[in-house]
Amino acid sequence: MKHNIEIPVENDQDLLKIKPLGAGQEVGRSCIVIEYKNKTVMLDCGLHPAYDGLASLPFFDEIDPASVDVLLVTHFHVDHAAAVPYFLEKTDFSGRTFMTHPTKAIFRWLLSDYVRVSNSGSVSDQDILYNEQDMANAYSKIEVIDYHQQIEINGIKFSAYNAGHVLGAAMFVVEIAGIKILYTGDYSREEDRHLMAAENPREKIDIMITESTYGVQSFEPRIEKEARFTKMVSDVVLRGGRCLMPVFALGRTQELLLILEEFWNKHKELEPIPIYFASALAKRCMLVYQTYIHMMNSNIQKLYATSNPFIFKHISYLTSVSHFDDVGPCVMLASPGMLQSGVSREFFDKWAPDRRNGLILTGYSVEGTLARAILSEPAEVTTLQGLKIPRRMTINYISFSAHVDYTQNSEFIDLVSPSSLVLVHGEQGTMNRLKSALSSRFIEKQMSVTIYTPRNTESVRLYFRGEKIARMIGKVAVENIQQDSIVEGILVEQNYSYNLYSSLDLNEFEGIKEVPIKQMITVPYYSTLSLLLFHLQSMYGFLDTKISGDKSPNSDSPVVITIFDSVQIIYTKNTESVDVQWVSSTLNDMVADSVMALLLNIDSSPASVKITSESCSGHTHTHTHIHKPDIENSGLVSGKEETKEFLINSIPENFCVNKDADTEMKEAVGALGDYTSDISFLGKENFSSITQTFNYSRIDPSFLKTEIFELLSEQFPAVEFSKDGVSLDLISEANELPFASINTQNLVKRGVWG
Repeated sequence: MKHNIEIPVENDQDLLKIKPLGAGQEVGRSCIVIEYKNKTVMLDCGLHPAYDGLASLPFFDEIDPASVDVLLVTHFHVDHAAAVPYFLEKTDFSGRTFMTHPTKAIFRWLLSDYVRVSNSGSVSDQDILYNEQDMANAYSKIEVIDYHQQIEINGIKFSAYNAGHVLGAAMFVVEIAGIKILYTGDYSREEDRHLMAAENPREKIDIMITESTYGVQSFEPRIEKEARFTKMVSDVVLRGGRCLMPVFALGRTQELLLILEEFWNKHKELEPIPIYFASALAKRCMLVYQTYIHMMNSNIQKLYATSNPFIFKHISYLTSVSHFDDVGPCVMLASPGMLQSGVSREFFDKWAPDRRNGLILTGYSVEGTLARAILSEPAEVTTLQGLKIPRRMTINYISFSAHVDYTQNSEFIDLVSPSSLVLVHGEQGTMNRLKSALSSRFIEKQMSVTIYTPRNTESVRLYFRGEKIARMIGKVAVENIQQDSIVEGILVEQNYSYNLYSSLDLNEFEGIKEVPIKQMITVPYYSTLSLLLFHLQSMYGFLDTKISGDKSPNSDSPVVITIFDSVQIIYTKNTESVDVQWVSSTLNDMVADSVMALLLNIDSSPASVKITSESCSGHTHTHTHIHKPDIENSGLVSGKEETKEFLINSIPENFCVNKDADTEMKEAVGALGDYTSDISFLGKENFSSITQTFNYSRIDPSFLKTEIFELLSEQFPAVEFSKDGVSLDLISEANELPFASINTQNLVKRGVWG
């Protein structure tokens, strides 16, 4: 049976922070950190293609890498994944890293090539971020996730969804304490020749973190774009030129290869003109594309049923520039995509002065790269060797970058309908224009969405405060529970969900067994048992006292005193300490604390000083020689007959005991009448006629001989004389109750008899 109750919670942990360590008002080194409820998730971990060495890294010094629980990588591109080996091997990060199967497969080849290129030549040691061994170590730590699979780690739930950007690219939905964040990474909502469009997670999203790469731009339809692209290519080669396309080795390049292969098949006049794909990685990584056909769209799967669409007839792989016979027109796809170095830069430097040649940029170019600078069509360019050369080749730009334009982005945001929108992966001006356009759109559609455009290292701070729901399960769940009813149970919080159980149900529902915690503390104690019992009874009332072990006379067996059936004080003769032990609980701990405070202050308490002061008999007692009770020899009794027997055997010459049956009858029926005939003193006045108070007996010392008092003091044991008489605060060791005097009426009243 289950019932829900609401538990209002206010906590500083309700603050959620989103901080870009990269891709904040820039494109490059994507790295977004989410902190909430003492959990930290890092989304992507890339390098900036416009910088080298440490300058290309995200701002890792803004966080404690050891605090990051999970790293989620959306896809294999350098600006999203190339800092992963550094973060895993060069920092204190000890969390777990996830990416999809294709991403991990391609990531290995792509990063191996990056290490080979970036660590070669005259690169300084400080610009080398990691080596092949670091790469291999990091790769072994990476785990994989499938689309639509949900994984939970220490209260962090996350799922991957198809992003449509490149093979294996994923969006991630991250959930912490019921708050869901969608991180799109790079995504495309348009199906192309081999990839499916990004999917809608169809979950209630609280925060959406999305790219703003192209801002308010709108792309032309794919068919028109492909037609314009193939015309650009054919115009260059048909005039006898070389057509250079700087591309990433993997990703959109495969889309361009499919388009060119189909176009060459349809145009026989182009068959003599070769198409080259210059990348050492390309041929190896094409095996990955063939392996993961099932993750592509239905169009490519149909083609694969009859032939492998990635085995090309008109396209050749070029592994080295030295093997290239540069004669006549050709089409050259070469990496890297932003002309910063490598094969594409070598061909550009070689072909730029010839006006027959053409450069076609097919993807986004980051600020600070040659690919971005060349869009302004400068008259001169600087080669890798530092030489100035004329730029006469034609420059064209057409975006095959699988990113969303404004139309796709805004429509997808409408579908997701988050309450907060965080824009990343866009330059400042582009991002601000997108924010303005989206704000107007939200007003028009009457949508309440707050938009944030954080810079790198600037935190977006969102506060999520709400009611927490606890499910009552098992015996604590009752039918028709009323509002404001008090429900008792054990509240179990696990991964931000709350369940209320009876302690009897914990093992069944949670596999939790109750384990008592037994505490024991040894406290210094130098006084007598009688003094100990006096103070304990004064503080706590009824005490349960037992002898543990050997009960013979003169035994040193411990005396166990129990208070409130919970805390035990263990006293052993001839030791200078007592043990206090108890089973830990809120109440028991409080009682134990008070007992220890009492024990530590017994010697200095006024009552102890009074009790141990000089008696009116002239005999001075101190704590060091107060009569210690011999419990077994004291004739401890709990019944009337045994008490009579003790008195008769001990002091027959001084006391006469009336064994009147009538007295016993009175006790049996609970009468508390006059018991004066039970114990009398040599025909003198009996105790009850002298004793009128409950706690103390004031007896003229002339009525008692010293030896009788000493005997009683030893056996029951009595405390000291007062100046105005004998204060007989006698203690019954059997029942742990002090009583006022040897007065049968008082004994019955205090519960010693019966």
